[in-house]
Amino acid sequence: MNERNRNYPEWDDNTYYTGPTEPPKNRGALIALLLISIIFLCGIVTVLGVLNIRLFQKLSREDSNQELAISFTTEETVPETREPAAAAAQAESSALAGCTMDLQAAPKGVDTIPEGGGLSLQEIYANNIPSVVSISCAGSRSTSTGTGVVLSADGYLVTNFHVISGAKEITVLLTDDRTFTARTVGYDAVSDLAVLHIDAQDLTAAKFGNSDSLRVGDTVVAIGDPLGVEFRGTYTNGIVSAINRDVEVNGRTMTLIQTNAALNSGNSGGPLINCYGQVIGINTIKIGAFTDDAGVEGLGFAIPSTQVKEIVDQIIAQGYVSGRPTLGITGEALSNFYQHYYRMPAGLYITQVDADSDAARQGVQVGDMLLYLGDTRITSLDDLKAAIYDCEVGQQVEVILYRRGQQYRLALTLQEDIPSQG
Repeated sequence: MNERNRNYPEWDDNTYYTGPTEPPKNRGALIALLLISIIFLCGIVTVLGVLNIRLFQKLSREDSNQELAISFTTEETVPETREPAAAAAQAESSALAGCTMDLQAAPKGVDTIPEGGGLSLQEIYANNIPSVVSISCAGSRSTSTGTGVVLSADGYLVTNFHVISGAKEITVLLTDDRTFTARTVGYDAVSDLAVLHIDAQDLTAAKFGNSDSLRVGDTVVAIGDPLGVEFRGTYTNGIVSAINRDVEVNGRTMTLIQTNAALNSGNSGGPLINCYGQVIGINTIKIGAFTDDAGVEGLGFAIPSTQVKEIVDQIIAQGYVSGRPTLGITGEALSNFYQHYYRMPAGLYITQVDADSDAARQGVQVGDMLLYLGDTRITSLDDLKAAIYDCEVGQQVEVILYRRGQQYRLALTLQEDIPSQG
């Protein structure tokens, strides 16, 4: 075939051939319908699943309620067949009935009486509260409050030494609201006991029992003024948690009764009482008061009555306790400000020297700084008391003093501590 004879149109730049001109078929509507159907089916499945879960939970609750009801019955019972509508009505009625609170008539409190002929808690309080006094102290820089116990009808009282330490004036408040100014008969810092006297002749003396008969687990109660006179006469109870417990206080070891009866600041000097209404201890410390952020509760301590008797009898008889050693000096700790300002070392700043002491005879003066007793660094009066706690009267000790930029070494003889009577 002669290709040259074919009738091809002449080339025209504005003319070109295309495919078929019929528009394609539109399938979008079909796809949208399919998606809507799938979503609808998923929604139905989800709703059916939720309903199934709720039905399962409802059946589980009904089964547990039925088991709980049966577990508390004491006789074997055959469950009664009820119509579903009746059972639902009864369940709704029971639910509504459970929303009400019934108050039954409360009987009057009964006395708590221990075995063996002891007293009830109410009787113990009634018998002992007249023998408990409130003590308020005013010092040159501070005030303090505590509790005391009546020793005799003619005005002798016992309390803690730390309650009245540094007091210039001591006021005693009785349970009948009478107020007296007290004088200090004597005290013993080692045992933390002090004896006061007020001008009264009609007081109710407490009955003291022998603390040696205590056992761990015995019931005890405490009466006192926690947090001050505002809460005077507060009554708490507990048990003896331990006996002959050695507790270190300010560098010395005290043998005490441990109790979980609630004791707080202000209870110091108050009575710890057994189930027979006898005072078997004088409350002295709570261990939480000597720890930082300890969160300790239920650790209270009391001085056993056997120790109290030994100390109190000596104080009433002679104004002091025999055999307590002392250097014959008193003093106070200097603050960091005064140490830097006066360029003085840390130590006990001596404020008083007993004229009859060996310290006075060897030239110790007010204004001297006590730095060491033996190998013990002394920076406070408590440090000094702790250092001589295990020493004896007549024993010789070596001290280092500071005066006007110079240090001096002396050998001093300890004497018997006879406090001045107020």
